[in-house]
Amino acid sequence: METRCNHPLVIISVDTFYQEKYSAPVEGKYVHAYRITIENKSEFPIRLLKRSWKIMEGNGLVKKVKGEGVLGQQPIIKPSGTFQYISWSSMQNNFGKMEGVYYMVNTLTEEHFSVKIPLFLLIAPDLLN
Repeated sequence: METRCNHPLVIISVDTFYQEKYSAPVEGKYVHAYRITIENKSEFPIRLLKRSWKIMEGNGLVKKVKGEGVLGQQPIIKPSGTFQYISWSSMQNNFGKMEGVYYMVNTLTEEHFSVKIPLFLLIAPDLLN
């Protein structure tokens, strides 16, 4: 399932994948991977400086995660370029959702801006039957 967010300078796309191999539903462990694609629609290079996530589980548990860059990187994305990465989240429920914000900078002017990461669902296959 793809989720997409359009910003005047950046397009964020998210694809999610349930990870049955790493999940253990009997133990209350549901693992989902997500692939994020960041597309620079501006005429200048941008750098992803920080990220902030809000992870909401079906049981009402909310986790907030903040950090520098993504996967230990602060990538620079050229005009018309893309950056893609895959990460994961482990939850106690078969349903959850995530959303967040990327904090970026125009590398030419040093002007900072933020881009919303669209809300996306994390659904285990047993809920889809």
